[in-house]
Amino acid sequence: MPKAIYDHIYRDLKEKIETEVFGYQELLPSEHTLIQEYGCSRNTVRRAISELASGGYVQSMQGKGVRNIYQPAFQTAFTVGGIESFLESAVRNHQTPRTKVLQFAELEAGEKLSRKTGFPLGASLYYLQRLRYLDDTPLILDHNYFRKDLIPGLTPEIAAHSIYEYLEQTLGFSIATSKRTMTVERVTQIDETYIEMNDYNCMAVITSQTFNDDGIQFEYTQSRHRPDHFQFQDVAVRKKTG
Repeated sequence: MPKAIYDHIYRDLKEKIETEVFGYQELLPSEHTLIQEYGCSRNTVRRAISELASGGYVQSMQGKGVRNIYQPAFQTAFTVGGIESFLESAVRNHQTPRTKVLQFAELEAGEKLSRKTGFPLGASLYYLQRLRYLDDTPLILDHNYFRKDLIPGLTPEIAAHSIYEYLEQTLGFSIATSKRTMTVERVTQIDETYIEMNDYNCMAVITSQTFNDDGIQFEYTQSRHRPDHFQFQDVAVRKKTG
């Protein structure tokens, strides 16, 4: 099935849900209606609906239709179950993103850094420190490590836009899996230097190790969020037992 077809349907329906063309708890048009509207097969529509369900936008009900279960977030909402770039999450949240690269360096993974990040001892790495703005307010400080041998040609200019876009669209790189840990930590001096803390004394911290489709780790990131603009969302499905 050509990806362009179901991806177009997925994105169009997703936009209509996010902009409340389809209201919360409202049923989407029937499968037959969508097939006629998009001029496609039943399988193509079902694939697009499946993608929406995986993202927590809709719930399919056998014999009843597809219900919109999405509600816009009042805070910046990042996804737990999916892998999404800063630029993609900002667009989804209808915010204006900007990234300032504070540091861009090359280094080698020593014993301490190897234990911390999971990269092999002696691996050549890029280290980036990036300040993330949403609607012109500095809210997130990222500490990124990338394996240099897997991401050739990385530059500060690319890092200021979207590394994931460069990986997927320029290098043809496949991003597959990310393991994440969420903690609350005391604010550091570097946090206070770059982020307007507004009397908050802690940061919401997401630490992630991300792997390609060969199971090779290519990224380690610690993303530090000001707590009043932090919300991670997920979609959980209860598994039937017995």
